[in-house]
Amino acid sequence: MIRSIVVQDTVMTTETSPTSEELPQKIVLALAAGYLGMSILLNLLNTLLVFFYLPPDTAGLPSLVTDTTVLGILNVIALIAAAGRFTDAITDPIIASRSDSSNHPKGRRIPFMAAGMVPGAILTLLMFIPPVGEESGWNIVWLLGIQVLLYISLTAYVTPAFALVADLGSTPAERLRLSTWTSMAWAIGLVLAATTLFLAGLLDGPFSVVRGWQVAVGIVCTVALLFMMVPVFMIDERKYAHAEPSTMPLLESLKGVLGNKFFRFYAAADFAYFGGLAIIQTGILFYVTVLLELEEWVSTVLLLLMVIVSAFLFPLVAGWARKQGGGKRLTVFAFLVASGVFLAITALGLIDTLPFLQAALPIAVFALPFAILSVMPQWILADIAEHAALTGGEAQAGMFYATRTFLQKLSTTLGVVMFALLLQFGRDVGDDLGVRLTGLGGAILYMVAAALFSKYDEKTLQRELAEAGQISEFSRND
Repeated sequence: MIRSIVVQDTVMTTETSPTSEELPQKIVLALAAGYLGMSILLNLLNTLLVFFYLPPDTAGLPSLVTDTTVLGILNVIALIAAAGRFTDAITDPIIASRSDSSNHPKGRRIPFMAAGMVPGAILTLLMFIPPVGEESGWNIVWLLGIQVLLYISLTAYVTPAFALVADLGSTPAERLRLSTWTSMAWAIGLVLAATTLFLAGLLDGPFSVVRGWQVAVGIVCTVALLFMMVPVFMIDERKYAHAEPSTMPLLESLKGVLGNKFFRFYAAADFAYFGGLAIIQTGILFYVTVLLELEEWVSTVLLLLMVIVSAFLFPLVAGWARKQGGGKRLTVFAFLVASGVFLAITALGLIDTLPFLQAALPIAVFALPFAILSVMPQWILADIAEHAALTGGEAQAGMFYATRTFLQKLSTTLGVVMFALLLQFGRDVGDDLGVRLTGLGGAILYMVAAALFSKYDEKTLQRELAEAGQISEFSRND
């Protein structure tokens, strides 16, 4: 199917989906499986790494790195996390640009994903296997070296996988469908990553505490790899993806993405969102074991509760988006609700009654903004990338997603760094001020995100998409 697009009085012809048929559900599910796998790996790192290397006294784990601060504020984990972003600043745009311009016979995205999936799973496991079983500088060196290789591998998979939402979805409705299913898969991956704690508990008998954690991480990484293989072997990108390779040079492409008027406010809000999400993912073990004095496995139950509730909400979110013709108002609403949940975290355990219920209520409420913020940003960015291709003539979805992925990693690092810094004010039972302050930090980030995203000009983007031929299968508000 070929469509004509009028851009600044010039008519050009671009190829859309090779078939006019709706994208098969098996392709949507295959991509969702890949998202589930990469979600497991990334959430293993986000949820467990700080707890593994700098555990509270009650965890039964040894401290593997020093908690001494540099310049009075930065500890080792914060510095290591920050160092990884220097690698991403280089690799993300390079991989995105090469993916956008690739003429590989198997497509622009799948070959990169195939190259990154196996080393990504192995290197994630190695992050939890330090060379020394006690506090040591060699563990710091190990983390720094493995982290560089890990983020190169994960970028090779993650950035092209994100871009496939725009490449495979030839209409706003299809992109919303892809975003909904991949977001649900991402949420399931979060729970599967958290089951590592349950597995580690089962392995506590035949293994030491540390070795039990490592075997559990190995099992979960293997499961992640199997899911990551699904889209690589099942998606015929040349048949289903509609975008053509970009010829735009790297720096020009990156400049165009950063200068996009729609992307700027989106990126700022998305940055704040992932920073806050990193805080709650990193903090849930501390909230459970330090503030509420419950067992570690309770955090897995809480994450499962959040995902079950959000699973019922995902279809409703998609329906609300169709009815409203966009995701801006829902996204702002979600940020405000999430900031309220973070404020509630600061009060956990202050009342010495029903500790599980104290944790379950805010987690259940957080399921609503989690569902909204899992689907809406992915869909909105796919529309922004498609709008840029239609009005600029270059299919740069990879660069849009690479910039988002880099900012996402940077904001995740900000969340981890903020959490690690605040832990200096107390991370143990009876000395928990630092853990409580992380809730306040998350609330501030999400309030900022709501303010920034309220400036996103959704109506203009949707109108221009329609003018360029992107007529949605559902009504858009004018």
